[in-house]
Amino acid sequence: MLQGMNENNHKKHNGNGLAEISGAEAVINILIAEGVDTVFGYPGGAIMPIYDNLMNVEDKISHILTRHEQGAAHAAQGYAMVTGKPGVCLATSGPGATNLVTGIANAYLDSVPVVFITAQVVSTLIGTDAFQETDIIGVSMPVTKWNCQVKSAAEIPEALSKAFYIATTGRPGPVLVDITKDAQIEKLNFSYSKCDYIRSYNPHIPLHKKEIESAAILINHASRPMIIAGHGILISHAEKELLAFAEKTGIPVALTLLGLSAFPSSHRLYAGYLGMHGNYAPNLLTNQADLLIAIGMRFDDRVTGNLKKYAPDASIIHIDIDAAEINKNVRVDVAINNDAREVLQSLIPLVNLNSYEKWIREFRICDKTEFDKVIKNEIRPESGELKMGEVVKLISDLTKGEAVIVTDVGQNQMVTARYYRFSEPNTLVTSGGLGTMGFGLPAAVGARLGSDKKEVITFLGDGGFQMTIQELGTIMQYNIGVKIVILNNSYLGMVRQWQDMFFGKRYASTEMVNPDFVAIAAAYRIPARKVSERGNLESSVKEMLATDGPYLLEVTIEKETNVMPMVQPGASVSEIKLTH
Repeated sequence: MLQGMNENNHKKHNGNGLAEISGAEAVINILIAEGVDTVFGYPGGAIMPIYDNLMNVEDKISHILTRHEQGAAHAAQGYAMVTGKPGVCLATSGPGATNLVTGIANAYLDSVPVVFITAQVVSTLIGTDAFQETDIIGVSMPVTKWNCQVKSAAEIPEALSKAFYIATTGRPGPVLVDITKDAQIEKLNFSYSKCDYIRSYNPHIPLHKKEIESAAILINHASRPMIIAGHGILISHAEKELLAFAEKTGIPVALTLLGLSAFPSSHRLYAGYLGMHGNYAPNLLTNQADLLIAIGMRFDDRVTGNLKKYAPDASIIHIDIDAAEINKNVRVDVAINNDAREVLQSLIPLVNLNSYEKWIREFRICDKTEFDKVIKNEIRPESGELKMGEVVKLISDLTKGEAVIVTDVGQNQMVTARYYRFSEPNTLVTSGGLGTMGFGLPAAVGARLGSDKKEVITFLGDGGFQMTIQELGTIMQYNIGVKIVILNNSYLGMVRQWQDMFFGKRYASTEMVNPDFVAIAAAYRIPARKVSERGNLESSVKEMLATDGPYLLEVTIEKETNVMPMVQPGASVSEIKLTH
């Protein structure tokens, strides 16, 4: 029990010894109680009381003033993804709150715990169309795990304790607490206890032992099994268990986009990256497997391709913390609705020591085909303009796969997923389910502030960079040591690729006339360089990595390039094309 935590002001006490403080101060005390040390946000009229009280705890909580509320939301998500702690984001009423919505939806689809605290007009004005009044509860309801509105100071402790509990347990996700301005000013007799139980919400599911035993039987009798691991491995901290399970069974491991870094890219059992632009082997051989072991992934359309043709010969085991994801898109044979780590810990003693050398050889044959037809020319081109793949591969080699990598969305994201060789867990921050352009730069801000890694590097396209370019101001103000790599092809690259492949090369509104990015970086006092020649690439990257603090490297790359392989929309994963 925490009582009257802020010692900077003298407090009145009631007869029970509880401190009488304002609702705004209660919010700050609760953040401290929940272990929050960094918040991202943007002040405004309705949230001024909370911001005023933040000034009293600058030694305990760092507030990062982003240049847009969407930037604050993405930064909070980046922070949460690298720390495993909930991100916290503040915004005022009306446009301040609505500017968060894309970031909230992004966190929701990617199962990232973020506590959003918004302000609302005074309670007597709700429903009157008052200045900067918006029903953010109604707006955010479809994209939050839970939300609520607080109209009195006395409700604040319970609401925020529930918010932190719900955001971080079970399948994590964003929550939103909307607090009226009068509730922030009003006094309450403050006490606080962390929430550990809600009657209608039970995230701690008893282990389904019979289903685990059934899964073990299928695994022990499989001839061509494949593990498909997703973000749930990282969320449940099951990386060691996944490695032990794979090494005991000898089963190859494929990763989804958000699952990247959950299994070492250099491991002999690593089968590659699954998805529309994923590796040839895991996509092609999905339809030849006799068993798929899906762990902490949701059978997204980018992974499955045409569902009617997906894994026709395979039994499927699905392990996921969220019951709603099981049998949603793909019918499974064994459903295990539990935490991935707990399941793997119970499963490992039940499975046989095994190897599938003949089956794995098929993956290696596919790998060679992909290398010869696609990868070799992408990472080792002998002539022509610079390619995205060689830039990412060089940075991967120079950082030994140990940096925290943040991407935007589009071709830069797919190429990074393909060619950065992740060696440690929780080192990829990207927008998966929502595919949010503009995510990369602000998310890198949060990742840098939350990471203890030497390098945090963000790969951006020229289009996505300009959606949140103003966050260079945040980087400047706080001297945040993010390394920014702009892969500049003067196009909205992925949209242009689809126009190339499916719309007869009619490049409607995708060519971009860009500003001088180096000059813009200079205006924000960020060192920068532009490179367009292959002979200057390595020295420029080394200069970037050797620079303390932030750095922007613009790389002029091949304009009309397509990311291959590709599973075309409506196609089976086994119909993956190596070339266009």
